[in-house]
Amino acid sequence: MKALVFPGQGSQFVGMGKELYDSRKDIKDLMESANEILGFDILSMMFSGTDEDLKKTEVTQPSIFIHSVAALKAVNGLGAEMVAGHSLGEFSALVANGVLSFDDGLKLVSERAKAMQEACDANPSSMAAILGLEDAKVEEICAQISGIVVPANYNCPGQLVISGETLAVEEACVKLKEAGAKRALLLPVNGAFHSPLMQPAQERLAAAIEKTKFRKATIPVYQNITTTAVTNPDEIKQNLIAQLTGPVKWTQSVQNMIKDGASNFVEVGPGKTLQGLIKKIDGSVESTSAI
Repeated sequence: MKALVFPGQGSQFVGMGKELYDSRKDIKDLMESANEILGFDILSMMFSGTDEDLKKTEVTQPSIFIHSVAALKAVNGLGAEMVAGHSLGEFSALVANGVLSFDDGLKLVSERAKAMQEACDANPSSMAAILGLEDAKVEEICAQISGIVVPANYNCPGQLVISGETLAVEEACVKLKEAGAKRALLLPVNGAFHSPLMQPAQERLAAAIEKTKFRKATIPVYQNITTTAVTNPDEIKQNLIAQLTGPVKWTQSVQNMIKDGASNFVEVGPGKTLQGLIKKIDGSVESTSAI
């Protein structure tokens, strides 16, 4: 069975989407509509902006979504039987399985990005990648730290990202290295995504989601929070909202997709990050790029 997977924040690069834009008129029209929906020229930032432009959350997230949906249109869905997305990528996945329109998805992604940036600005917070330690040990040590620090991204075995208040994250990094982590790397982000510190953003996103039309899925989405197949639009809404303060369980989602028959994963969007993670989760399955 074929599964489409969609990347999240961090996969952006200057020039992203330009080849897709130049390839077909229908893709060009789709991408140009993004400027009107957002009210600013995001395409110029994608095609010829600076790294600094693209690192701004309110630019990064819509850019990756636009690129991913344009790539999806270029390959006409590839006859997939299930979809999943890493954090932000879940919105692209919901366009792929018919739950969201491109317009509605982009509006939600933009609102999510602005809300997350506001939450980041309100609290000094950060994230760190922990390499070479079992998930259970990371969870145990985070629970012992005074202050907010939680597992945020279960990316693959031996790679877990933690998130929370800056001092708590720094203290956790010291203790995790003492416990045997090969590396504990502070990430170049200015916020604690997928932690309780995103509560204000969650409330704002929930209000936007409740006003948006969600259709029944044509194929299941394996959501970050549940890690299992979901098609019911009301469940999908609640899981999207919960995702902002809960962890991205990517390892578990991919494992469940494989258990349910996925043998060929196709990454749709910028970069190859998810292919690398999937190979580490289960080297027996095929993982490729859509374009």
